[in-house]
Formats: sequence, C-alpha cells, structure tokens
Amino acid sequence: MLSRLKAWLRAWLAPAPAKRVHTTPFPAAWLPHVERQPFLARLPKAQHEPLRHTLRVLVEEKRWEGCGGQTIDDEVRVVVAAQAARLLLGLRHDYFRNVTNILVYPSAFVAPAGADGRAASARAGEAWLRGPVILAWDQVVSGAADPKDGRNLVLHEFAHKLDFLDDYGNGTPPLGTKAQYRAWKKIMTREFAQLRRDVDAGRRTALDEYGATNAAEFFAVATETFFEKPLPLRSRHESLYGLLRDYYGQDPAAAFD
Repeated sequence: MLSRLKAWLRAWLAPAPAKRVHTTPFPAAWLPHVERQPFLARLPKAQHEPLRHTLRVLVEEKRWEGCGGQTIDDEVRVVVAAQAARLLLGLRHDYFRNVTNILVYPSAFVAPAGADGRAASARAGEAWLRGPVILAWDQVVSGAADPKDGRNLVLHEFAHKLDFLDDYGNGTPPLGTKAQYRAWKKIMTREFAQLRRDVDAGRRTALDEYGATNAAEFFAVATETFFEKPLPLRSRHESLYGLLRDYYGQDPAAAFD
C-alpha cells in the first residue's frame, strides 16, 4: 500500500512541465499528414495549435523504431503522434514521460509467451508498464481513417500509458482528489460490471466487448469510445461520459450540439 501511495504521489506531485519552446516553425512537410487526419474536422480550432505543438514534441523526443521491415518516416511519426497528442489536450501532462520508445510493425506481430503462462499470440498493439508502445501500422491507418467507429489503436494503447503513470495498470490513472477517486471507482466499477453482463447476454452496447476483459482494458476501450463515439456514449452511459469528460478536460460530443 505504501509503495502504491508513493507511486501516486510521484505521478501527481511532479511539477507541471514547462512548455517546450520551438525556435523554428512547424515543419511544412508534416502539415499534409496532420491535415489529413479526419478527427480534426471535429476538433475545436483553438486546439489545433496545441495539438501540433504536442505532436511535435512526441515526434522529436521519443525514439521511433521500425520492426519487421517497417520504415519509419514523417508520415508514420506524425500520424501516430497526432492521435496520441489528442489525449493530452485537456490534461496536465508531461508528454507521456513513461513512453521512451515507440515500435511500429507493418501489421500484426507475434507477442511471445509471457511468464504468467499467457500463450504467444498475434496482436495489433501493446503498451508495456515499464516499456514501449508497440503498434501495427496498418491498424494505425485504419483506426485513424474512420474517426466514428470507436476503434483507434493509438488512443487505446496510449490510454494504457496514462493508466500506467502511477506504476499500476488497473484502469485508474492518477487523479487529483479523494473525491475524484471515489467517483471513478463507483462509476467505473458499475459500468465495467454492466458491460460484462451485456457481453455475457449477447446484448449490443456502445462499448466494444473487449473492454469486458479487465478494468485496464475497460478504461482503454472507454477512451476510444469517448473520442470516437461520443454521442452514443453520452446517451447510453451518461455518468461514464461525464467522468471521462472531466478527466480528459474535453467534450467531444459538444461538436455535434
């Protein structure tokens, strides 16, 4: 319990970072990759410059590695960074300080068997507690191309990294107050249990059934749904939508009001 408290204090009490200062204009060669992102059409204009700033930091300060023959070029870096930066627009953050390496494969990769007995399997993405984010480029592209389907690999994996900021992957990122933790536990526990019941009963839901796997996956799936299907989420899961709106400091459903 003490180690967990220390981890939370380290995550929450760390000083807010000074905004990185760029001495050169935003690279012109990157602009087409940014402007082709469909989600920009629903993003408030006031957030476009902060998005470009944050994605530039992620592109320039993270280590990008191509795996399985994948080439890392401006398009790969900018498209991934733009999606990830979207999560940070309303957060007090340090540019995903727990992400040092971003590995990109051309398509699904085989994850080795784990020490916990988990079998080797093909995956589209992973986020390690104390390690890299791993992504399949074809899934990054398809997730970015349709901003309304509720599926976005980058949002999902980088949501995990927000969850991991307190050194635990339990579906609860660092929050500000005891009241916020109480509300988070109450609403997330209730909504997670409801999703599991819906999945077991074969009922359709606004949330992807993968969110019923565990609390960490529920938070990541809820994040995808919040940004990509905000109206169904707000309509059918008002408390969950409000919780995520307050956490992320964004209201994506407002673009439709």
